[in-house]
Order: sequence, then C-alpha cells, then structure tokens
Amino acid sequence: MDNEPLRFIAELERLAERHDIAVPGTDARIAWRRFGSGGPPVVLLHGGHGSWLHWARNVQALAAFHTVWVPDLPGYGNSTGGADLTLESIVALLKTSLDCLIGANARVQVVGFSFGGLVAAALAMEHGAVCSLALLGPAGHGGPRRPQGELRPWQPAHVRGNAQALDDALRHNLGVQMLQGAHSVDAAALHIHREACLRTRFRSKSLSRAGALPALLARYAGPILLAWGEHDVTAVPETTRPLLAQRTDSSRFVVVPGAGHWVQYEAAADINALLLQWLNPFPLPEET
Repeated sequence: MDNEPLRFIAELERLAERHDIAVPGTDARIAWRRFGSGGPPVVLLHGGHGSWLHWARNVQALAAFHTVWVPDLPGYGNSTGGADLTLESIVALLKTSLDCLIGANARVQVVGFSFGGLVAAALAMEHGAVCSLALLGPAGHGGPRRPQGELRPWQPAHVRGNAQALDDALRHNLGVQMLQGAHSVDAAALHIHREACLRTRFRSKSLSRAGALPALLARYAGPILLAWGEHDVTAVPETTRPLLAQRTDSSRFVVVPGAGHWVQYEAAADINALLLQWLNPFPLPEET
C-alpha cells in the first residue's frame, strides 16, 4: 500500500488550526481549517462530493501571503448537515460560522471550486464584505457541458466491502469527471476522492445543473476571476464565459492548458500563481 498520500494529508492536518463552530440557533457544526495567520483572509470553498482537501495542493502556497480559511461545507467531511440542506441554508451556516471566526464585517476574498463556486457567489450576496471572487470551474452556470463518458456507481462495491472494486470505480470517475484522463489519477487524488465520497451527505447535482449562477454574479459588484481547465467536462469555457462575465472591465477569464475540472489539483502550480496574482491587487482596507 502506498502510504505517501496519508503522510501528505497528515502533514496538512498538522499544519492546520482546526475550528469546529457550533452555529447558534441550529444543531449544525461547521469544521474550518486555518492555514497561515499573517495576511488578509481568503476563504476556499470545495466542490460537490468533496472536502477541504480539494485544496490540498494550494493551501500552503496561499498561506505564505494570506490567512487561508477552508471549511468542509455543510453536509460534507467533518461538518454536519444532511439531505434537507438548500443553497440558502448552506450559505447561512457558512456565513454565521465565518463571522464567528473573523468578525461579522471583516472584508474577505473568496475562491470557489465547482459547486463551491456557486456557493461562493451566493455567499457574496449575503456577506457584503466579500471584495473579490475567484471561481474555478464553477457550477450553476446553466450552459452546455461536454461529458467524456459515463460515471460508474461505486456504492455497491462499498456496501460489499470490495475495496479494489470501489477504487476501480472511483479511479474511473476521477478520469472521466475530475481530471484529464485516468493517467492523471495519482494515489493522493484517489484517497481524497474516496474519503470525500464516503462522507458526502448532501447531493449538490440538482443545484449544480441549474442556472442560478449568472443572476448571482450579475448582482455582484466586485471583481471576478473565472478559470477553467482546458478539458473541463462541466462547461465549455468560451460559451460559459459570456453567461457569467457581464462586466468585462472587472472580470478576468483564464483557461489553463492541459487540465481537467479539478484544475487546482491537476495544475496546482499554475493555479497557485494565478490566485496569488489575483488576490494581491485587492488589498483589504482597514476597518474604519
């Protein structure tokens, strides 16, 4: 067995400062991890069937310049929540728990991946101090997709306790949906995806396939970065861009060559450089 992914993830857990926030007035508890402490706050939101580890290859690079806050979204990973969650309730739980950590009016920059991109845009509508958005392969655009194959059901193998069949199905799904082919699926990606799938209680597909994102972004006044992997199967970037970027003066559009949907994992160096460049021009003013 290859233990390197476990060592890599254990080291990230060691570096993180974990905060489990009990949300007042609810029975929800949201798990946040903080990396770094010397720069302006940046929030990273993971995708569906994911966890904070969707950002495993990014948190350390960003934490060199920012205080990075990474939650497990409600209904995922170490955070509580179930099938009755809605986009509105997810955003409310995130906002309240984030306010407990950084203050209700603290200015923050938000980066969202896939379903987390939709959540990021909705959060910006509720948290008036979101001063920039970066959306990587965002869901909810309502535009065309370009699937490259059928996903395989992995649950039967899990129920049978067949670990090899489970990993075979998940490796196939990663190659079809998340990364640019099965050759891009390494041991760490498989481990992250397996654990995230097994701990997913909320199914985001209906929200991700709907078209709520354009209207949310049309109401957002701050700068927006839109980035996709060249081979992202969840969108056609050139077609999706005009749906989302109505204000070209404050929007930036990037396609990362050679990468699939999970672009910040597959092309980590490119995305880390892009995000550091994007985040730095938008310093957070002092509160008055």
